[in-house]
Amino acid sequence: MPALCRDCLTQFPAGTRCPACRSPRVVSHAELDSLSIAHMDCDAFYASVEKRDDPSLRDRPVIVGGGSRGVVSTCCYLARIRGVRSAMPMFQALKLCPEAAVVKPRMQVYVQASRAIRAMMEELTPAIEPLSLDEAFLDLTGTARLHGAPPAVMLARLTKRMEEELGLTGSVGLAHNKFLAKIASDLDKPRGFSVIGRAETADFLKPKPVRIIWGVGTATQTALETAGIRTIADLLRWDRADLVARFGHMGERLFHLARGEDHRRVSRDEKVKSISKETTFFEDTSDPDLLDGHLWRLAEQVADRAKAKGLSGRTVTLKLKRGDFQLVTRRHGLTGPTQLADRIYRAARGLFDHAGTKGPFRLIGVGIADLAPESAADLEGDLLDPAAEKRAAAERATDMIRERFGKDAIIKGRALR
Repeated sequence: MPALCRDCLTQFPAGTRCPACRSPRVVSHAELDSLSIAHMDCDAFYASVEKRDDPSLRDRPVIVGGGSRGVVSTCCYLARIRGVRSAMPMFQALKLCPEAAVVKPRMQVYVQASRAIRAMMEELTPAIEPLSLDEAFLDLTGTARLHGAPPAVMLARLTKRMEEELGLTGSVGLAHNKFLAKIASDLDKPRGFSVIGRAETADFLKPKPVRIIWGVGTATQTALETAGIRTIADLLRWDRADLVARFGHMGERLFHLARGEDHRRVSRDEKVKSISKETTFFEDTSDPDLLDGHLWRLAEQVADRAKAKGLSGRTVTLKLKRGDFQLVTRRHGLTGPTQLADRIYRAARGLFDHAGTKGPFRLIGVGIADLAPESAADLEGDLLDPAAEKRAAAERATDMIRERFGKDAIIKGRALR
């Protein structure tokens, strides 16, 4: 059983402790030296950056979000233990964890940290497929001869460098395809390293709930449960034709993923037509403050993903689903491509205000389309919004000052309310 120490990178035949440094942080698996598809996910990325830059936050629960009337963008693990979750209304999060420190997002700082991590990944393989600022797929097939070590060692070296040089941690999932690699990266967070091999795939998946499948959200899970499908084992009892007849294209996808089959390649050049994020509420809502908070959070996430992929968008899209399942979509063309959360949010907010439909809503989504390279983003001012260019410049300048002198060097007036 090949084993690897994640602290000193020693490889040894087997054991629960490293024979070289006695560390218990050991990963061992029969297929450890032969697997090469990985998913690396930073641990509570935004909150970890804030803790790194402000030592006074290190032992405190940290919530990154939009103020008392907004929603949680993300939070650290101390806050998660108390029940705080992304997309939760801020008032509810503070009720669960009143001692938490709430900090405003600093997107430019997160982008810089993400690019530093990406540079480290580039030293391992050119086959990198970023999903957002804090996670990416990597294909290290054929790199063992180049690096003189199997992919598992290089991935452990990556997370070790991230921690030592950037003060950030990440969790790795290693498998034989993207679907399983992403599942594996969630099994042992934070600072995790989990492996799912070919031989164990079927037995590993069978007892798992269907929500473990990437892309199965609340609505799909409800539809599956209505059909009596709650676990992967339940899915395996369905014929392919019956799944397709009942669930359409999703049925085809479920049939293959339930068997651990995923033939998608890790591709940095995959053509992306749009970037979007959406959220389904636990309860239908018409609360204007809550909806506005979600619009901002979703705009941030879309901007996050656009920056990670080096893209921008000329069109902002809004998606709304009412409590009666009526779907409403709206689009707005910008004067030029953008990847700024502020511009995306303002366009989405305008679409929402003039959507011509009333809640309660069960789903809200924001996206950008008509994509362009990031080099074309935010080059010109908006003639219809003369202050936009000043806000963008102020946002970037503020981020740079905070990065150098600390997050409290500049505080917006509305943050004092």
